[in-house]
Amino acid sequence: MKKVQNRKLKTVPLCTWRYYVMIAVLLCGFGALVTRAAYLQVVSSDELAQAGDSRSVRIKGISSHRGLIVDRNGVELARSVPTESVWLDPKTLLANENVLQSKEWKAFAAALKRNEDELNQWVKSKGNKRFVWLERHVDPNVGLYIKRLDIPGVEFKTEYRRYYPSAEVAAHLVGFTGIDDKGLEGVERAFDSFLTGQPGSKKVVVDLYRRVVEERGVLAQAEQGNDLQLSIDSRIQSTAYKELKKAVLQNGAKGGSVVVVDVETGEVLAMASQPSFNPNRSDSRFPEFTRNRSITDLFEPGSTVKPFTVVSALSSGKFSTNSTIDTSPGRMKLGYAWVRDPRNYGVLDLDGIIKKSSNMGVAKIALELSDEEFMSTYYKVGFGVETGLGIQGESDGMLAPRANWSEHEKASMSYGYGFMVSPIQLAQAYAILGADGVRNQLTLIKRAEGVEYPQEQVVNAEVARSVVHMMEEVVADGGTGTQAKVEGYRVAGKTGTSRKAIRGGYGDEYVTVFAGLVPASNPKFAIVVMVDEPAGDSYYGGTVSAPVFAKVADKALHLMNIAPDNKVQKTAVATAVNVVGGGQHD
Repeated sequence: MKKVQNRKLKTVPLCTWRYYVMIAVLLCGFGALVTRAAYLQVVSSDELAQAGDSRSVRIKGISSHRGLIVDRNGVELARSVPTESVWLDPKTLLANENVLQSKEWKAFAAALKRNEDELNQWVKSKGNKRFVWLERHVDPNVGLYIKRLDIPGVEFKTEYRRYYPSAEVAAHLVGFTGIDDKGLEGVERAFDSFLTGQPGSKKVVVDLYRRVVEERGVLAQAEQGNDLQLSIDSRIQSTAYKELKKAVLQNGAKGGSVVVVDVETGEVLAMASQPSFNPNRSDSRFPEFTRNRSITDLFEPGSTVKPFTVVSALSSGKFSTNSTIDTSPGRMKLGYAWVRDPRNYGVLDLDGIIKKSSNMGVAKIALELSDEEFMSTYYKVGFGVETGLGIQGESDGMLAPRANWSEHEKASMSYGYGFMVSPIQLAQAYAILGADGVRNQLTLIKRAEGVEYPQEQVVNAEVARSVVHMMEEVVADGGTGTQAKVEGYRVAGKTGTSRKAIRGGYGDEYVTVFAGLVPASNPKFAIVVMVDEPAGDSYYGGTVSAPVFAKVADKALHLMNIAPDNKVQKTAVATAVNVVGGGQHD
């Protein structure tokens, strides 16, 4: 035991080199990490930041909406309302196989009235895409229901759609926009660039499901569209539409139009067409319904141009207001055809020619004038030329007589055959007569008060006033337009009934027209009513179109507070009231 205790203990040498090697390895590893981190943070920071941003940072648009369209009194005719559109991320949908078999997906397909199997096939065909439109402008209630389903890969985008409060009443004039909010017809298209806003943009950070998690600032502010105020008066427009529709239905007509123009300014106060459509529903926008007949449809104006033949006669100096024409025996043969009156009117003065609507009278006047003297008035009042409203589809009419035309062709043109006009052109021509021969540029935009606009004297003022006075005889007892009378007001106008041309001559279909001015003493409104192909027993301008004129004119006069100018009629009405009421006064 003692021997063991006295034995010297052996010492084990320490492996210090291993320790230092381990320390060196750790230091090298740490140095490498620091170097790599410095390289990534300093040298490659921009490249890596760009790579990261390319996966998560997006430029998102800021929506802008079109400006309002309002009438002259500020009543809205068109506005943009926010709506939701549905889009899909097919990659996200297909990444989870259970999504397309889930009950939520079945409810989603049912809400959009889609066949589930067809929808699934369509999604699979778009499997490599991250954005596809599925449904634009969904119903708000449907959109809310779909949002509650919370299906990954089904997303929404807020857009704007156009809403038209007046619906079909002003549909042809205002027009409509497409699914992308671009104007396609009417004022919407003519002033598209003015109404359209400029969308903005902003930078955002999105997550895996493209949801915005951070906004990094606005890149460009959105600019909303400009508001547009039209010259249209919704109240007059509504009356014109209602009365025209009633006349078209009652007479079984193919269609028609009404145009109301402010004589003093050239502003179009109403422009209605039949048949119409609802611009809020894309399924009603058929070409036969969306055509604005007031500017596109051409017709031979018939007797409504006889006043302009008389204007040519007076302007030439060869005739005066006291001139007379012998229309006996009521017919004459010119070349290969006849010019006829319904009966022999005998000797007529210019008033009588217009009152009786004598073809013989105006034909003999035209034959006394040179071609230039006769045609000058037609050109000056705008026949054969666009009115300049700026609406697409406006026709310039047809006025191109042959250089070597026959006497019969010249005579026919004097009473409205052989050339064609549109309702808006005829309204412009009558507005010129009502403005003492001054031509104001027609416009659909409300004129600014206190601003002088270009005018042109195209007809002698005295001549224009004389012819307007003659046209009053048309509405007087014994004239052809007695149903155009407006209680308390003097009316100057002209009826027109023309056969529609067919291949080889004229058929049995008619266009009936009444064009007039009211009040005749100081015209405020030029109104043209055209009804196309009335199918009833009555097919004359005095019986089909004149009553529409009377109702529209009466409404417009009262809305604009135009004082009555028919003292005789007022006195007669007042006397009748006194008799019925026992002579009492309010």
